[in-house]
Amino acid sequence: MSEPYDVLGIGIGPFNLSLAALAEPLPGLRSIFFDGRPGFSWHPGMMIEGATLQVPFLADLVTLVDPRSRWSFLSYLQERDRLFPFYFAERFHVPRAEYDDYCRWVAESLPSCRFGRQVDSIAWDADAQLFVAEVYDVHTAQTSFVRARNAVLGVGTEPVVPAVLRPLLGKEVFHSAEFLDRQESLRGAQDVTILGSGQSGAEVLLDLLRSQRDAGYRLRWLTKAPAFAPMEYSKLGLEHFTPDYTRYFRSLPSSVRDALVPSQWQLYKAIDADTIDAIHTELYDRTVAGGTVPLTMSPNVEVVGASRGPDGITLECRELLQERSVSLRTDVVIAATGYAARPPLCLAPLEWSIDRDDAGRFRIDGDYRVALDPAVTGGLYVQNAELHTHGVGTPDLGLGAHRAATILNALTGREAYRLPSRAAFTTFGLDS
Repeated sequence: MSEPYDVLGIGIGPFNLSLAALAEPLPGLRSIFFDGRPGFSWHPGMMIEGATLQVPFLADLVTLVDPRSRWSFLSYLQERDRLFPFYFAERFHVPRAEYDDYCRWVAESLPSCRFGRQVDSIAWDADAQLFVAEVYDVHTAQTSFVRARNAVLGVGTEPVVPAVLRPLLGKEVFHSAEFLDRQESLRGAQDVTILGSGQSGAEVLLDLLRSQRDAGYRLRWLTKAPAFAPMEYSKLGLEHFTPDYTRYFRSLPSSVRDALVPSQWQLYKAIDADTIDAIHTELYDRTVAGGTVPLTMSPNVEVVGASRGPDGITLECRELLQERSVSLRTDVVIAATGYAARPPLCLAPLEWSIDRDDAGRFRIDGDYRVALDPAVTGGLYVQNAELHTHGVGTPDLGLGAHRAATILNALTGREAYRLPSRAAFTTFGLDS
């Protein structure tokens, strides 16, 4: 048994990496972070050429909390001798591939980040008053035990595929998260269908449109959403991604919160305007002088059934407003149908202590701490698993540093990082 750590991070995605970067300079704070993967990688299947972040570069791992941090995006650029090119580029939204490289630079530089180490389980040692994690080394196949006063879950999300498609998953039916890894499946396809009208679906469509003339396939883009709609990106609309709105959302009854999140889909599930413009430009340019594009785009369409036959995939579709059904044949189905929080299987030994709501979700306080049995005196915190308690800012990179700093302030019992008392011009809720 090693000496106990103050912070044990489970998973090293952008959010726990932010926590690791902000924890590193705090004196006397011992932290360690584990991830079973061989190294940092952020949505590798969607590193489509030309794709950019949907948030400004200031939404890096640290800047919105500590702009002087050595782990800022600007520090990364300086390290890579790219400050002048970035300055001349005048780009507020950086390439997704560069953000991935930036995070990898931080992860490889921080001694607290250990890849190839998978946390199989975490339990509470009542005698020592510590969490005990069982850590499996994927390289040596050896298991060790690590003790910590606090644990932070950052195990990320996993692709969601509609139930009707799950039996067909494989070469011809796959989630957009595998898009770049499944290019071989598109060779020879005559008909390709994309499901889902979020950013991923739009980026996949745009990429396929640009290669369509050479590949020769017909494209179909279907969504049960009412429109191929733009992301709410007005300056006041963006104030929904501030700590002010998070506090307001938390004050609402749980039933109101549950009804509110789906209605806010254009805040976090729609398409950025640049991608919409690029799609429209592609279609406009190719229809000059009577040209045609073999593409069908249809909102309000839900896939209610699917089967595989000798002629490909058959999709049973329902037009929601017309209440009309139709069968469509296609060769490949790409499900750009979003992500959901990954179930943290390592928590099984702690399940007895976890307080859940009626829907089986964690009860989470304002400091992102999971409600546990009082016998567990350590803190169990979560990152990107609190949409139901903290609202649409949960998966947003722009709030990642603030959430990490909030957790560090809570578990250290002091103001390790000064956080703004107000970040929005909008007043959410009536003042008393």
